Amino acid sequence: MRRKKFPIGIESFEEIRREGFYYVDKTGLIRDLLDNWGKVNLFTRPRRFGKTLNMSMLKSFFEIGTDKTLFDGLAISKETDMCDMYMGKFPVVFLSLKGVDGLTFEDAYGMLRRLMISEVRRFSCLADSERISENDKTAFMRILREQEGMDDVQDSLRILSELLYKHYGRKTILLIDEYDVPLDKAFQHGYYREMVALIRSLFGQALKTNDFLQFAVLTGCLRVSKESIFTGLNNFDVNSIVDIRHDEHFGFTEKEVLDLLQAYGLEQAAATMKEWYDGYRFGNADVYCPWDVINYAKKLQADPQAEPQTFWINTSGNDLVKRFVDSADKTTQNEIERLIAGETIEKMVRLELTYDEIDNSIDNLWSVLFTTGYLTQTEKAKEGVYKLAIPNREVREVFILQIQEWFKETIVQDGKPMQKFCQAFLAGDADEIAKQLTMILGRMISVLDTKARNNQKENFYHGLLLGLLRSEPTWLILSNAESGEGFGDILIEPEDPDAGIVIEVKYAANIAGLDAECKKAMEQIKVRHYDEKLRNDGRENIFGYGIAFYKKRCKVVCEKL
Repeated sequence: MRRKKFPIGIESFEEIRREGFYYVDKTGLIRDLLDNWGKVNLFTRPRRFGKTLNMSMLKSFFEIGTDKTLFDGLAISKETDMCDMYMGKFPVVFLSLKGVDGLTFEDAYGMLRRLMISEVRRFSCLADSERISENDKTAFMRILREQEGMDDVQDSLRILSELLYKHYGRKTILLIDEYDVPLDKAFQHGYYREMVALIRSLFGQALKTNDFLQFAVLTGCLRVSKESIFTGLNNFDVNSIVDIRHDEHFGFTEKEVLDLLQAYGLEQAAATMKEWYDGYRFGNADVYCPWDVINYAKKLQADPQAEPQTFWINTSGNDLVKRFVDSADKTTQNEIERLIAGETIEKMVRLELTYDEIDNSIDNLWSVLFTTGYLTQTEKAKEGVYKLAIPNREVREVFILQIQEWFKETIVQDGKPMQKFCQAFLAGDADEIAKQLTMILGRMISVLDTKARNNQKENFYHGLLLGLLRSEPTWLILSNAESGEGFGDILIEPEDPDAGIVIEVKYAANIAGLDAECKKAMEQIKVRHYDEKLRNDGRENIFGYGIAFYKKRCKVVCEKL
């Protein structure tokens, strides 16, 4: 039997069902949405957790003229009374705002206007409808004009709802996907207030004063404060990542992931899939990131030995984590280290923010990291305090990446200390090297998992030293280069043709073991003749360094070889 295709990047429910792509059944959302009726429903979830696909599914279910066979065999098809009452019975307006961007407000407004016009054109039947007046047709055509004013755009959704009601005799269902993207982009580019005013007016007309609205569903990453854009909206039902209702409708449950792996004969990848892409907790449900699962499964289908990749974090610039790391004080740095080591921290979380509040305090950034999927809850909140953790290995990698970038920008590029540090290696000054290293270790955010094996810890400090030493552009630095009877950790050929440096790195089990590890490092350098390659290049003035680390402490010994 031929296996179904993976729906990479396909967000159309109809396309997935018609073209035979693999589909994880989330139609239970329809049932729960109707059973827990809300006039205006907001779902906030991190990006790439199926929000757009679910909205496309809702459109396909409710829209007049839908192909009902799309739902054959899915969970909702068993709800026969519900299907008879609601399937294919309503005009549906669907706007995805994820592409509304621009360096200026005028650019973003133009994109929003064109998006609106494109959706209105789907209802061209209104222009010839015998059920609406000539004045109504004029209003409809005014929306379609490229030169319509701001007021027309702001009132367009309400006007369209009214005209659809007159034509079909049914109220309109309004679906707005990624409602907060224009606000995020506006905040980044400096026109936040103008965009807030536009969105507030658009939503107010469509959601608050619209007698022709059956119900509305909105999705986004961040729950923007009601006071900023939803003022006066009393029929507002918010479902966030902490709510139990609808907790399994976004993201893949473990059973759904195991079923997918079994369908493609990839059961052996279950543990790796869990380590890298599981760990999110929405309400009472533990879920995987769907984007990651599908992408990795497709890689494995082509190559059973394929290594996991950071699919999710590569879909954006991860500016939030960068902003967070850049603004971290000493206390926050310690908390980041604990998170990377697999521990939890307790934080008061604000689930409702405005974008212009994000940078007001580090506490707000904690909240945003939680709501956008970079952190997850491990226990239910008590009085707004959540136990937070990094959900999985993939997200841990993005923290490490941003910390490394921060390290390069703030420490390695700090010219004078780095010059002093490098000169000490040329002078054989072990005490000065130890002094500078200790200060550097004290300033940096450690990315070392304390549960890691000692050889992994040595690799971390090995990489740290390489990063520091490469601040000297005139040095040729070789890592794990073959020399003598093995591979030296670090070999350096300075600008001086006579000089050479050999470094062996060790990790001590405790502070008391630093001296012994340094001694062991020096013995290894001499016994295995790690200086041989440097001597073959004509270098005779060679210093050997044994450097041992324990957390943020170090010991350095030096001998002339």
